[in-house]
Parts: sequence; structure tokens; C-alpha cells
Amino acid sequence: MPTDRKGRPGRRGWGGPTALLAAGLTFSAACRDQPPPVPTPATQSATAKSFYADHFSRRATAAEMTVLGRELFFAPQLSLSGRMSCATCHDPAFAYGPPNDRATQLGGPDLGSAGLRAVPSLRYLQTVPAFEEHHFDEAIEDGTDQGPSGGHTWDGRANTTHDQARLPLTSPFEMANPSVEAVVARLEKGPLAARFRAVFGDDVFAEPARAVTALLKCLEIFQQSPQDFYPYSSRYDAYLRGQAGLTPAEQHGLALFDDPKKGNCASCHPSQLRKGAFPQFTDFGFNAIGVPRNRALPANQDPGHFDMGLCGPVRIDLTDHPAYCGFFRVPGLRNTAVRRAFFHNGVFHTLEQVMDFYVARDTNAGKFYPRRQGQVDAFDDLPAEHRKNVNHDPPFGRQAGAPAALTKGEIRDVIAFLNTLTDADVKRR
Repeated sequence: MPTDRKGRPGRRGWGGPTALLAAGLTFSAACRDQPPPVPTPATQSATAKSFYADHFSRRATAAEMTVLGRELFFAPQLSLSGRMSCATCHDPAFAYGPPNDRATQLGGPDLGSAGLRAVPSLRYLQTVPAFEEHHFDEAIEDGTDQGPSGGHTWDGRANTTHDQARLPLTSPFEMANPSVEAVVARLEKGPLAARFRAVFGDDVFAEPARAVTALLKCLEIFQQSPQDFYPYSSRYDAYLRGQAGLTPAEQHGLALFDDPKKGNCASCHPSQLRKGAFPQFTDFGFNAIGVPRNRALPANQDPGHFDMGLCGPVRIDLTDHPAYCGFFRVPGLRNTAVRRAFFHNGVFHTLEQVMDFYVARDTNAGKFYPRRQGQVDAFDDLPAEHRKNVNHDPPFGRQAGAPAALTKGEIRDVIAFLNTLTDADVKRR
């Protein structure tokens, strides 16, 4: 939970409930990232305006689209197999995240294909900003470039939410449809067709592009439902409201979380109210922390395959930026205590393992990385020429053999605090 690559304070990890604005609608890929066409800055605005224009003979209300979007989210007919819905990987009982401890989820035509990356939670994405390669934080007066920021998915490549909504529908590792048009052709013949016509007009299926827009809008707007996707119902939210207290262990854990000389977690995962808005526990920036290679992933059976985040191979527009290799977007930590697979490759499965890695990565590297020719092969999930990109800010950066940044007791207290970030309706382990 270190600072960003420049060691600067956290950027924009704030945002309370927002208005239902089309430009802010969000949707995260269901089970595996897959690259969409990368629009240029000049076309992004025009594309978004075209998508959100009124294409329908009946003007649907937000409430109607929310209801239909909820039905679609749980509809297995969105997948080619007829057995996989968005909720298959994004289970409401687990904060719209995965319900199991698989590093990556299974999908495809026969539900047997494993993806490259761990499934994210869909909660608290309502304020994720669009990707920008050079972010300047208004709170930092010296005008320092904070580097890449924002965007959805682990590599931030989806600048428009409707582009991102397409990803799981057509990914061969997820819902495996040949096209989104094929999805709406199936919907036209299915049990939800009458609902589409009632909401958008009798001619909604007359043009495939119009039906696709209706589908993606409903999924997006459903995911702006506060009670479903940003309820702010955790004990920590009650604490911030002054309605509840923290135990001594939780309070100590929060102090360690915030302390730049100890956990230093808040540098990327801001924890405090700002301008009256609840923290999202992410600054939306990017970081390279060098997590170990997950050799259980099928893609990693190829020793030449490396998932390097911003610089590819899934994202394709920044492959000529070697300084970004190994960078992944900082995830939010709300409901993290119910997750069972952590980091982009799902290599760890408990918070204890995650915290141990943060505080002992550099002091006891042999605990996490393999040995090659008698030497610890640190940061083994990056090609050697890109390992210089890995972050060494606290709690990293300690000398080999030195004490870890946190003791086992302190780790327990940080985890106790992280447990206070679990929403009231989420299944607890």
C-alpha cells in the first residue's frame, strides 16, 4: 500500500454518492479483461455524446432502466453458454465480487476457460475518473506530474463505460459471444424482449445498434444504484459519521494504516473524509509493486508471457512506454476482507499473506520469490529490464534482513481495521 511511482501523496481517492449522470456511469468487466479499440482523445468525447444521445422512440426513465439492468445483470442468456450471467463472477453477497478463491474465474463457451486477471468488485466505482496519462492534483501546489491515473479495469484502458460494458459479453474467456449484436438478437427472442419494448419503445430491436445501446445503458445505470453499489454501510462509515466507535485494535490499525513511517497505506488508499465525501480507499493511480508470478495461471505456463499492466499485452496503446511496465491501477479496499484472491493475478488468498508481502517483500524476499542459480529472483513476474519500475517507497525499501515494517501484532490490527470496511449486507467470512 505504498505511494505512487513518484512517491507523492494520494491523488483523488474520494467520492460520496453522486448524481445519476450519464458521463459517470460505470461497468466493470465480468471475469477477464480484454482490449477494446483504443479511442483517441479527439474521438472520446464525440463517441460518448453519440452513445448518450436519445436514440429511442420512448424516453426511458432511470428507474425503469435500473430495474431492467438488474434483470440483465442476473440473466444467463447474456452468455453464449446460457449458463453465465454478470452475477456469476460478481456475486452481490460478496460485494459484487467473486464468490470463491479462484485466482481468475472460468468462462467461455463451456465455462472451462480461465482468464488472465482476478475479478474486481463492482462496488464503489461510481467516481472512477477517465484515464489520463499525466495527472496533476489540484491539492499539490508544485504542479508535479503525478503520472497515469484513472480508467476502468486493472490497466485503465476503458475510457468510456459503454466500451467497458462490452468486454465480458464478447470475451472468449467470459460470455464468449461473437458480437454484442448477437446478444441482442438472442434477447429479442427471449423473455426480456417485452420489457425492452416497454422501456425503450416497440422499435428498440429494429436496428441492432439501437438495441445494443439500450442493453449497455441499462447495465450501466443499474450499477449506479446506491443501495446496490455504493451503500456506505460499513462500520467505518458509521464511525466517520460519528455514529459508532472503533475497538482499540481497529483504532490502532487505522493509525498504522495512515502512518507514512509504518503501513503508509493511505498514501494510495486514502482513508479520511475530504470535503465531506467518504473515502473510496483508492487514489485511482497506478503502481508497480512486483507481486510474485502466479504459476497456477494457464497463461503463465508460457515462460515468455508477462502481464505488465499499462504497457501490455492486454492494453495496446502504451506498449512503447517501458516506464509503465508493471503498473496496475490501485484498487479500492472497501469490502476487501471478503475477497479470497488479491492483486491483478490473484496470487495471494488471505489478507495475512497480502500484508506479509507488503511489509517483508524486501526484507525477506526469499519468502515470496523463487531462487534461480542460488539467488532470489525478485519481481519474477516482470522481465528483468522492467524491474527497475517497481516501487520502493515505505513500507517497501528496507534492507534485506532488517525487521519488517510491521510486527505480526500490528498486522493483525491493520486487518482488524480493514474488516471495518465491509458493508452491512455483504457475506462475512
